[in-house]
Amino acid sequence: MIIETDEAIKTKTIPDTSMVLTFRVSGEVFKADGREKYPLPVNAVAGLRNSVREFYYEQQTINLLVLLNEGGIKAFSKIPAHELFCQNVSTENLFHAAELNLLSEQLAETENNNTRVAIVESFLIKKLTDNTPDVLIHRAARLIKQQNGVVIVKDLVKSLPISLDPFGKRFRAVIGTTPKHYAGIVRLRNLISKYSTHASLTETACEAGYFDQAHFIKDFKLFTGQTPKDFFQSPRYW
Repeated sequence: MIIETDEAIKTKTIPDTSMVLTFRVSGEVFKADGREKYPLPVNAVAGLRNSVREFYYEQQTINLLVLLNEGGIKAFSKIPAHELFCQNVSTENLFHAAELNLLSEQLAETENNNTRVAIVESFLIKKLTDNTPDVLIHRAARLIKQQNGVVIVKDLVKSLPISLDPFGKRFRAVIGTTPKHYAGIVRLRNLISKYSTHASLTETACEAGYFDQAHFIKDFKLFTGQTPKDFFQSPRYW
């Protein structure tokens, strides 16, 4: 994904199941926290999170984002994925600073976004260290998605050749959060993607496995920063 701005803009991102690598081509990006703004690294890795985040992009900013598949960070780093939970840190924790500086120069030298994508792909392919997926954990993540996040973790583990505690630790290390929280992200993402103005929010919440409206609204506000009513009436989220 490439975000390119002519004017300064403010964006909102809701939690997703993908960890993200960002490579800044130009400009500045800040994380918003209330009235405060904090500059983000030029090149960064962002872990999974449990709440909405807001960013400010200055004018003439170009940011290239690589959305990794679940567990994809394992291909580039031995850092357990859960250590990056709710973090946005420099990719110098993954790659050498000199290599990142050269990459930044190459991205800045071209004005063609397709070429920029090719440059980043080439860089990442060369940095692969372990591209072997954890089959059991990927199977579990796939099952959670197939059930739209409406799962009971204990019941899920019964279908897998592993006990509950080792499964939870292994899932966190590979995916970046607990199975329960991952399922919650999938559940709310699915709810948002399938929301219909013809259905009531109560019906929508029940279909997503919420039988307590107060609980649903609390989770939804943490996830999006807004009540369900306000969110679905607001401009498109990122």
